Amino acid sequence: MKRAAKIAIAAGVALVVLAIAGRVVLGSLAPKPVTPARGGLLGVAEAGETTSYQPVEDFAAAVGRQPDIVLYYSSWKESFQRRLATAARAHGATPFVQIEPENTSLAAIAAGRDDEYLKSYAGQVRAYGHNVLIGFAAEMNADWDPWGYRHTSPAVFVAAWRHVVTVFRQQGADNVTWVWTVNVTEPGTGPVQDWWPGDSYVTWVGIDGYYYRSDYTFDNAFLPTIAEVRIFTQRPILLSETAVGQVAGQAAKIPDLFNGVRANHLLGFVWFDQTQAGGLYHQDWRLEDDPAGLAAFRRELTAYRDPR
Repeated sequence: MKRAAKIAIAAGVALVVLAIAGRVVLGSLAPKPVTPARGGLLGVAEAGETTSYQPVEDFAAAVGRQPDIVLYYSSWKESFQRRLATAARAHGATPFVQIEPENTSLAAIAAGRDDEYLKSYAGQVRAYGHNVLIGFAAEMNADWDPWGYRHTSPAVFVAAWRHVVTVFRQQGADNVTWVWTVNVTEPGTGPVQDWWPGDSYVTWVGIDGYYYRSDYTFDNAFLPTIAEVRIFTQRPILLSETAVGQVAGQAAKIPDLFNGVRANHLLGFVWFDQTQAGGLYHQDWRLEDDPAGLAAFRRELTAYRDPR
């Protein structure tokens, strides 16, 4: 999903999951073979969350559970949102930032021309001192962003991704879980393996995908991409951005989402809880706007493993 659409509606971790003091903490790691992480993670992305944590609290109250992950989107040259990260941690959640390299190029990043910014950002993350999930140039296998398919070559993307990770490591920001994020495979996307930077540079695989229509199921929407990913890595998979649209029928499809995550042993999912208006691909995804959908979500959460 294009970030521009998200902005328009928002005025504004092998990773190990450790049970500590009865709560789950998402741990960072050095690149090494991944032990399967426990699933059942719930994440959310809310409009206005970088200004106030209240939208996330409202979501937690609505669904009856605090999220484990809070996702936000960061423009190039934007600082790390420490206030949001601190608020998330106070509520038992881990911040997840998708850094979007706008107003630059992946070639420039790979060549080190933006290292001053990267070093500064890495220093901010290191100073925060707690776990942070970071994605970079997400959905690169799709063609709607300048860093993606048909605009930037996979080789340049891989060089840029590796460079970003290397700079963070050089700065001692070892509290980062790197989430390599692709869009679901669909007409017009490129082969996901072409963009793979290697297990040494990735902690989790993220897959973004939505239920746009009533004929969408977990199997036809997500399984093809999961199968592609499993050809080249066994890194844990998170549905890093997903939702069921009002057009697709939230109440009817939400059980399918939960069942698919469980059946395929995924880490969990991040729900894009925002209202959009702009056709099939920009629907109203907000649970709070559909009482039947919200009720279905709450019912499924009772069977979805709560890791705390």
